[in-house]
Amino acid sequence: MFEELEFKSSLGSDNHSGVHPQIMQALQAANRGSAHAYGMDEVSALADKEFKRVFGPEAEAQYVFTGTAANVLSMSGFLKSYEAVIASDVAHLHLDECGAPEKFLGGKIWVTKSEDGRILPEQVTGFLERQGDQHYAQPRIVSLTQPTELGVCYSLNELRAWRKFTREKNLMLHLDGARLANAAAFLGCSLRELTSEIGADVVSFGGTKNGLLGAEAVLLFSPQAKAGFKFYRKQAMQLSSKTRFLAAQFYAYLKDDLYAQIAQHVTSSARQLADDLKEFPEIRLPFPVQSNGLFVMLPKAWIHPLRDQFFFYVWDAEINLCRWMISWDWSNETRQRLQQTIREVQKCFPVK
Repeated sequence: MFEELEFKSSLGSDNHSGVHPQIMQALQAANRGSAHAYGMDEVSALADKEFKRVFGPEAEAQYVFTGTAANVLSMSGFLKSYEAVIASDVAHLHLDECGAPEKFLGGKIWVTKSEDGRILPEQVTGFLERQGDQHYAQPRIVSLTQPTELGVCYSLNELRAWRKFTREKNLMLHLDGARLANAAAFLGCSLRELTSEIGADVVSFGGTKNGLLGAEAVLLFSPQAKAGFKFYRKQAMQLSSKTRFLAAQFYAYLKDDLYAQIAQHVTSSARQLADDLKEFPEIRLPFPVQSNGLFVMLPKAWIHPLRDQFFFYVWDAEINLCRWMISWDWSNETRQRLQQTIREVQKCFPVK
């Protein structure tokens, strides 16, 4: 049907890739007969078991369609309109949700400056000085992105320090885990160690960026996070009637640890590409490669011809910083073609 269309290779986003074959097979397998709606089906029950196996028995998974919905709704049960979320200044929650948290939650977002997307407890103590002051928004949640928007991972010790801090200050801990499996691959730990064993209250667990089709999950761990969530989700128009098709994808993603296979592939491919770029002294990587993203500083004259062949986003035009994202379908052939394209651009646009 779409054979005449040309789908070029893209470094723009891991949202640009298609659906992983094993996920598509799971959708097809679920697409027969009738099943109860709204998560009352057998496929959803199987997926629930997998979530508890991977994340721990207290984990409760609820599905939504978008990452924005996952981030916003994950806080809906315990953020009042006079309360605030503390996050990094480059957090997706702050920059890329079009004001959805403020609109739907009614609360405030406080941001603190970061060098690589990570923030530390000592950076946010100033926000806590007026707790109880009726003239001041009250801190309620700390939201950490793992890995950060700049591809850097919090260590397990850093996360433990955050959990200790938030408990001492009576704050909730949210993890934006759109690429959480990639962080687990880099750190060499399990998803349970990154979430329930850390003591996270709620986690936005990404699917679409990892080979799924319009499927995201909110993982609820604490009683406060679980309270009322299903009602907020319905009000936010994120309750799927044919839930089995979302559940089937996550079942396949978790079953036999497909998530770990995909994460290992994209993170090792990103590191391999970073090694390849050492051939080009004109290219600099200001951040370590700890996930599936590379942030590359390119000669300005190279950006346009490279984007013609491999689309990518210019992250900061002032310093020619660009973001290259590796998806599950990245291949050695694509890597070699990119490397050859850079050689050709280098030859055509020499840097003096």
